[in-house]
Amino acid sequence: MRIEPFQAVFPNFDYITSVDAFFETVKFEYPQYRQSGFFQKASQEGLYVYEISRAGRTHTGLICCVDIEEYKKGNIKKHENTLPAKEQQQMHLMISRNAIVKPILITHPTIDQIDVLLAAQKTEKQAFYSTSFSNGESHKMWQIINGSRIEEIQSVFAKHVHHAYIADGHHRCSTSSLLHDRMKEHGKSDQYNKLFVTYFPESQLEVHDYNRVVECLDDVSLSRFMAQLSNIFRIKPLKSGRKPRQKHELTFCINKEWYSLKWKKKVLKQHENDTVILDAQLLDELVFEKILGFEDVRTDSRLKYIEGPKGINAIRQQVNKNDKRVGFCLYPANLGDLIEVADRCEVMPPKSTWFEPRVKNGLLALELEPGKEV
Repeated sequence: MRIEPFQAVFPNFDYITSVDAFFETVKFEYPQYRQSGFFQKASQEGLYVYEISRAGRTHTGLICCVDIEEYKKGNIKKHENTLPAKEQQQMHLMISRNAIVKPILITHPTIDQIDVLLAAQKTEKQAFYSTSFSNGESHKMWQIINGSRIEEIQSVFAKHVHHAYIADGHHRCSTSSLLHDRMKEHGKSDQYNKLFVTYFPESQLEVHDYNRVVECLDDVSLSRFMAQLSNIFRIKPLKSGRKPRQKHELTFCINKEWYSLKWKKKVLKQHENDTVILDAQLLDELVFEKILGFEDVRTDSRLKYIEGPKGINAIRQQVNKNDKRVGFCLYPANLGDLIEVADRCEVMPPKSTWFEPRVKNGLLALELEPGKEV
């Protein structure tokens, strides 16, 4: 896979008094910040080693550009479908900002040679900049502008990384591809030929659970709902709330009570020939669609998704806000399952995975048409 250096736009920390507030608002206020001098442009093209330290662990990746054709040819693989409405929103943001302010998070098989090259850059050079957030995370960048070092990293990627997988940013990927097609017709800048990405190897990513809160007890009585669940689950009361302990177990919160749900053997047997059996897929099909009658879980407003790192209390609080709500906690999907699904050109249910670390908006930006006023 051919990676490319780029001329980054980066924050001017002399003007930033609240790091958390600035990076929370930059997604929508980038044009104003850019005009006001809160961002400045690097003097030359480069690659960037990106380090995130959080919760006692350090993650190291690489921020760069990659040819959009890698995505169109399927070398950068997806595992989720996208929604036209969200693509429209993303396109509006990209055009109005004339920039992409958050790279797509992509993972690839761990390559020792890449790890060594990135580690050497951190050891040999001073950080380009670093900043910390109130949640305890530290984010650092090292700039690589030496031509021979850039070529060395490019060579290793070209030799060893033939396929990569979108972890976070499916809509940014698809929108970049759509925008490239639109702009190509008008002979626009070659900058539209690029995806703005952060590569983290598989060894550097954590896959967490993604849970569901659904408002449904207006549509079905509590007793009927529990009876229908008992047809597909083995249900066991729990003394207190907890997350599932293994694949094919879910935990369930209703009326401030918690239950363990395990798929009955007959359910799993019906899917024994599937390459991957995903709890999220079964939950969508057998509970949300068949029992609750949802037409499209991707767009139904009764369904809310809660990322796993927020903990069990986030589920409990959302359910307790409304006596018509119930909560489902899922065991984290396996990264190998995601790769298997993507390799087969199939898709997982929406919000099947929550990846850590998270890339922040605005730490680096890629201008789409350099020199154009925003």
